[in-house]
Amino acid sequence: MIQRHGPNECGRDFIVGDIHGQLALLHERLNAVGFDRQRDRLFSVGDLIDRGADSLQCLSLALEPWFYAVRGNHEMLAYDALLGEERGSLKARDAWMINGGTWALESGLAEAQAMLQQALPCMPYAREISVAGKRLGIVHAEPPADWRDVVTPSQDQLWGRTRIRRGNETPVSGIDAVVVGHTIVERPLWLGNVHYIDTGAFTTGRLTLIEARTLMSRVGS
Repeated sequence: MIQRHGPNECGRDFIVGDIHGQLALLHERLNAVGFDRQRDRLFSVGDLIDRGADSLQCLSLALEPWFYAVRGNHEMLAYDALLGEERGSLKARDAWMINGGTWALESGLAEAQAMLQQALPCMPYAREISVAGKRLGIVHAEPPADWRDVVTPSQDQLWGRTRIRRGNETPVSGIDAVVVGHTIVERPLWLGNVHYIDTGAFTTGRLTLIEARTLMSRVGS
């Protein structure tokens, strides 16, 4: 449910917003920072797929040794349609297609299903990274009020928007900072110790990529 990572002793850590099949845009952002796949690590807030034509290739990133994603609601929409208890049902398939899953019709449903089956075990609901002596959490949509509760997956972690809709600046306890995606913001936004970084790559062409140390320098000691 959660995977914890020690500090990167030989390189840098980056966090990227919702990619949504925009592979070329991701490569552009990584090249701009001189990302080194042998030394650096890239953490993703999920939603690798849907809406973008390169969704299959983006999903395959979860298998790369330098890439660490949490699962998003779009991965779970695909799961429900292709692998879950309702797989094959019109309800599950339509819900996915309406939300951007049509790429799988071109890539091939069998290929999408096979890749999803490999990728999802590499995509826990939450991750925690040690950065500059602090603890940085990652979930897709909304963290619990107490980070210790993240070990129990909830729909809020995949779909929640209550905090941002209310402008709730109450810090999440038990963690120094949390990074999330899911809700599109014009520019990265802090609410308490929660940082929103989904800048709408599939509609705006803006994919946020931030170095973890830079982000944590904003967090009080």
